[in-house]
Amino acid sequence: MGRKRSMKRKILISLIGIIVLIPIGLYSRRLSWIPDETGDALWAMMVFCLWRIILARKGLKLIAIISLAHSFLVEFSQMIRWHWLVSFRNTFIGHMMLGQGFLWIDLLAYLIGIVIIYWVFRGIEQRWMK
Repeated sequence: MGRKRSMKRKILISLIGIIVLIPIGLYSRRLSWIPDETGDALWAMMVFCLWRIILARKGLKLIAIISLAHSFLVEFSQMIRWHWLVSFRNTFIGHMMLGQGFLWIDLLAYLIGIVIIYWVFRGIEQRWMK
């Protein structure tokens, strides 16, 4: 398989992942019996898909590390209380992108989400890219 075709498939898989993960993540917040951390894990999975699109030529391990670092930085940024940043977080988009209120458990949710999506992508790419 050609390099361009492989890249297109990686990007397509990632786009499908984003299209599937966003509504599931949003819907998970509406169901009281689903822990909030599930949405956090799904958000981290979506971050992984975004980084996979941006760095499609790089390996999945690097994408996982960058995605986890990104997720952790966003979580730790929630301790910053700059007025403009808090105002942005109070909007729907700001809340979806940056969340609100630092929680240690969210870091574990991000790790679990990244590990799961890493293994899913690894399996898909081993089967579909060969």
